[in-house]
Amino acid sequence: MAVAGILNIPKLPLFLSLPLRKQSRPLSISIKASNSQTSTKEEENPSFSSSSSSSSSSSSSTATTFAPPPNFKPPEPKPFAIRPDKTWDVVGASLALFFRLGTGVFVSGYSASLVSEKEIPPGQYSLELGGSKVKETSKIGRRPEKPIEIYEFEGCPFCRKVREIVAVLDIDVLFYPCPKNGPNFRPKVAQMGGKQQFPYMVDPNTGVAMYESDDIIKYLVEKYGDGSVPFMLSLGLLTTLTAGFAMIGRMGRGNFYTPSKLPPKPLEIWSYEGSPFCKIIREVLVELELPHIQRSCARGSPKRQILYEKAGHFQVPYLEDPNTGVQMFESAEIVEYLRATYAQ
Repeated sequence: MAVAGILNIPKLPLFLSLPLRKQSRPLSISIKASNSQTSTKEEENPSFSSSSSSSSSSSSSTATTFAPPPNFKPPEPKPFAIRPDKTWDVVGASLALFFRLGTGVFVSGYSASLVSEKEIPPGQYSLELGGSKVKETSKIGRRPEKPIEIYEFEGCPFCRKVREIVAVLDIDVLFYPCPKNGPNFRPKVAQMGGKQQFPYMVDPNTGVAMYESDDIIKYLVEKYGDGSVPFMLSLGLLTTLTAGFAMIGRMGRGNFYTPSKLPPKPLEIWSYEGSPFCKIIREVLVELELPHIQRSCARGSPKRQILYEKAGHFQVPYLEDPNTGVQMFESAEIVEYLRATYAQ
């Protein structure tokens, strides 16, 4: 019990398996997403409505107008730079790389080689090292037509396992954050699946909905990968324990709900689980209970090229907010923007 308390592991059976279930979902949340690699389409008036009438955020999101903070100007990207006041945040988030041996940093089948600059065509993204460039390749499976939907929260080691396989498989996900005391999506999970247990996955492409992190991982690798579970995600209890240790440096961030205004459209974040800079953003998105589509772009992802062409530069995290029109780099400034725009 002492270890579970330290790791914030829910009191849930570790090896309970539930069969795949096709469910009719009485959702009041409505989102449509097209090709998960390139674009997202929402209904004309999509909205996220709380199933908790006692919530401070249960008022209709359509009654709230969202705009950038006064005098807001997106910062210029600063590759590999850490703002001094965020140094310890980044260091703490980086501990996960040690405990999880880099799981979630690379796409499945990743390989890299140093080549001369002439071998990389102009306009193609590549990492530069000295006078050479890094040529990266990977082996990804078929892409889901619609983003996978996952209900989870940052401070849960079981949820981290699923986020890691999302990065490995390079699939895009519509995350519904479920922080403790969150009024919107925790009740939805109970409504859809019968209990508040996380993570909870819904695949709109197949109609499959399920609990249990190991079952979700197995489903995703069989459906969208080569069927093999990565080593660091196949160790049972040891995987869960190291996923819990990976969060020690963040001291429970991304666990508890901060009162917020629910936007009509999900935000979009280009990120991946292995990045400590992205981790800081994800924590705030969860605490504010902001639904967001994650464009997974771990090392080896072809979406790095897509972002490079889209923004004229590759760096993560990169936020696109369809509710205000803001597009921006830089994790520290993104955190400030999210709190200024959505926190109550």
